[in-house]
Amino acid sequence: MSSTMKPPKGFAPMSCCWSTATMQKRLPFLAWLPDYTWHALKMDFIAGISVGLTVIPQALAYAEVAGLPPQYGLYSAFMGCFVYFFLGTSRDVTLGPTAIMSLLVSFYTFREPAYAVLLAFLSGCIQLGMGFLRLGFLLDFISCPVIKGFTSAAAIIIGFGQIKNLLGLQHISRQFFLQVYYTFHNIGETRVGDAVLGLVCMVLLLVLKLMRDHVPPVHPEMPTGVRLSHGLVWTATTARNALVVSFAALVAYSFQVTGYQPFVLTGKTPEGLPDAHIPPFSVTTANGTISFTEMVQGMGVGLAVVPLMGLLESIAVAKSFASQNNYRINANQELLAIGLTNILGSLFSSYPVTGSFGRTAVNAQSGVCTPAGGLMTGALVLMSLDYLTSLFYYIPKSALAAVIIMAVVPLFDTKIVGTLWRVKRLDLLPLCVTFLLCFWEVQYGILAGTLVSMLVLLHSVARPKIQVSEGPMLVLQPASGLHFPAIETLREALLSQALETSPPRSAALDCTHVCSIDYTVVLGLGELLEDFHKRGATLALIGLQVPVLRVLLSADLKGVLYFCTLEEAEKYLKQEPGTQPYNGSEDSVPEHKIALLKA
Repeated sequence: MSSTMKPPKGFAPMSCCWSTATMQKRLPFLAWLPDYTWHALKMDFIAGISVGLTVIPQALAYAEVAGLPPQYGLYSAFMGCFVYFFLGTSRDVTLGPTAIMSLLVSFYTFREPAYAVLLAFLSGCIQLGMGFLRLGFLLDFISCPVIKGFTSAAAIIIGFGQIKNLLGLQHISRQFFLQVYYTFHNIGETRVGDAVLGLVCMVLLLVLKLMRDHVPPVHPEMPTGVRLSHGLVWTATTARNALVVSFAALVAYSFQVTGYQPFVLTGKTPEGLPDAHIPPFSVTTANGTISFTEMVQGMGVGLAVVPLMGLLESIAVAKSFASQNNYRINANQELLAIGLTNILGSLFSSYPVTGSFGRTAVNAQSGVCTPAGGLMTGALVLMSLDYLTSLFYYIPKSALAAVIIMAVVPLFDTKIVGTLWRVKRLDLLPLCVTFLLCFWEVQYGILAGTLVSMLVLLHSVARPKIQVSEGPMLVLQPASGLHFPAIETLREALLSQALETSPPRSAALDCTHVCSIDYTVVLGLGELLEDFHKRGATLALIGLQVPVLRVLLSADLKGVLYFCTLEEAEKYLKQEPGTQPYNGSEDSVPEHKIALLKA
């Protein structure tokens, strides 16, 4: 609309703008799609192919971690690509199966696909509900030491769990401690072919990763041949998982042709995508039908752990790359994207998914510009289900084990203990509690670590540091807010420093850092004022912020004196003329405070 045109009658420009902004907030692709360029299309295409070549072998491998047939990894790998195109707020994040989520699924679904699909549906409903209710802040109560303890323990559990496949061992328990015992007990049954191939694949993956990390950047002035060779090296190292798995499958196929097979193979994978159907709300077994209620009871705390850890992992990945690449994400919108992905994915037999750090890193390093790169990734996964499943038969399990082990090694943070020792040693407590208990049961580790973190937090609230300053009058300054658990600490400090001395001393409570108080604190302050009055001393409050002053005025405490500054309080105690306290009524409060109180 030009500046000379008049808007039609009834036109509401502000309302229109608000509506457009709301639509762009709920459907973020509307914000970037109108400005989409050919350059962005080219970069998104390259990134989508790169992530697709990474996710296909990983999906097959992570299905093994989840205790499910390999095709379920692929069923879980494509829906997030399409949903995130419409709802995602990060250009880098890719949703799909991950090592940690697969481990959690294995704990709560009893190696039964029906349980895994239902868990995806219910987790999606919970995540979607949290997004609509804006409950993303609940994730803030899971501290970094708890996350680090969990991911480090998960890396060991997942990595060691693949040793049996790396060595070709059969019939090994999935419980961690029994797994360790039986792996070493049956080490003599190692299949040489699997062990050699698995170790070779690990070495190849490591070499290709090191090459990827040390590839120099391309400059426009480089000769065409150099740029071409750089592109080939970059492609090979980025798609290293697909390259190594293809190499292993070719080796296995070569032996199959000769009639001798030294490897344990993945086996037959059903072709194509399953028909869309609602998640199974009951399961028929040889012993009868398991009802929906019984299935939910069987999954137990997994209905809380899986959706929360899925949200936590995905949002942590999104925030990390948003910070690196200088853009912002909407956490509640991310909840909606993950929740809808799991709900829609469950219609196609997906198990719960989340954001993948490794594949998101590949996406970012490939130069992705928008979430449109996920469309190519999703299309590649669907094509593999249609045309490549016959080739998956020849993939050795030891090669997939190598992919998983190399993928989880970075999850183990070797520096976190030293960092916490230097920064705050008390944070080592939730880290160690979470790390150790996760080897028993993951949910106990996360729950115990979170509780310990909460206790550490509550201890600092209940026992705030109080700075004591000597001068014309005693000044006590709480270093943080005052809440009901802290009133006893404040009382003890005032009694020991002021009233239990001879003679009793007047004191000032500097509330500069106190932004809110509750009713218990008000009652405690009233009792302290009475104690000071009985001993012939004065307790003055200084530096009150408006919310605190409003509460005190509403409580109508008797004998309370509050001053703007310490100097005013000292002058009053010296009975200097012209200095009056603000003694508990609005009439005595300065005009600027009155204005703020009535705002």
